[in-house]
Amino acid sequence: MEKAKISASQLFILMVMFELGSALLVPLAIDAKQDAWLAILLGMAVSFVLLLVYHRLYLYYPDLLLTEYIQKILGKAIGSVLAFVYILYFMYDASRVLRDFGEMLLAFAYPDTPLFIANALLMLVIIYTIRKGIEVIARSGELLFIFMYVLAVAGFILIISSGLIDSKNLQPVLEGGLFPILKVVFIQTLYFPFTEVIVFTMIFPYLNNSKKAKVTMLCATGLSGINLIITMLINVCVLGVNLTARSQFPLLSTVQTIQVANFLERLDVFFMLALIITIFFKICVLFYAAVVGTANLFKVKSPSRLSYPLGLIILFLSITIASNVQEHIYEGLKVTMFVLHIPLLAIIPPLLL
Repeated sequence: MEKAKISASQLFILMVMFELGSALLVPLAIDAKQDAWLAILLGMAVSFVLLLVYHRLYLYYPDLLLTEYIQKILGKAIGSVLAFVYILYFMYDASRVLRDFGEMLLAFAYPDTPLFIANALLMLVIIYTIRKGIEVIARSGELLFIFMYVLAVAGFILIISSGLIDSKNLQPVLEGGLFPILKVVFIQTLYFPFTEVIVFTMIFPYLNNSKKAKVTMLCATGLSGINLIITMLINVCVLGVNLTARSQFPLLSTVQTIQVANFLERLDVFFMLALIITIFFKICVLFYAAVVGTANLFKVKSPSRLSYPLGLIILFLSITIASNVQEHIYEGLKVTMFVLHIPLLAIIPPLLL
């Protein structure tokens, strides 16, 4: 671990940015149709239980990374294997988010640019940031957090003033009963994005006041959950359930419909900036966790040296995980949930505790 410290407010900002990340981009919980907002709300509420599990593990080992205390709990042999699995998971998750970024950029701004080039440009910036350490990542978050929220509030006001909101699209509430919503909660919204914050167990030891970890974690998840609920409410109100479900990136489709006083329109590029900021921080956090975890597991003296090889692996993985967008989305919402998210985020941590 590097000799660095971050404050509770910096941790809060990083967690909010991380959870919004790619979740703002996709039609989150749309399998629950017009009750998507309710599925996100319940997913957030249930995730608090698992967040308290992560926090309790941190209290037992306040100075150790997740990859270190797994070895203490399970023994060197099994612990090392599981620690390596978590490192691979962080790298895989980072590559998925990077792919989301590339697909968004190609769909809305650069249709003729190869996916590799778009992903590589962002990856270069991320590798540079990771080499500077966790303090620089946290300070960058403080700078860009305000800018992102100004964009979000401006967008909300513009959508309202455009007269696009049709609240009838949210009716009927609980059309199919509670079961379809609970199904979406336990196979989707609980894990993406809320309990993905298990990655912060690799960052908690850098916190300068360990007593604030619990409140920071719960407040950050609460704020990002409210933001995601508002986003999905707006998407469904403006586009309707069918269009939201069919749209690859519903938030940008919603923003494209803004038209104020016949001259303020085509603001999707403006809001892509906010999405790129949140995606940048999500990849940074996942990548940083993979770098410090690998350095710790394999006793590498200088963790920053690992940023280039691991960065290249994430970059190539982002290109090869799926041959097209549909396959990428299917893999993320169906396959990854059962193979990786449920065991690594919901089953193993309580067993460790």
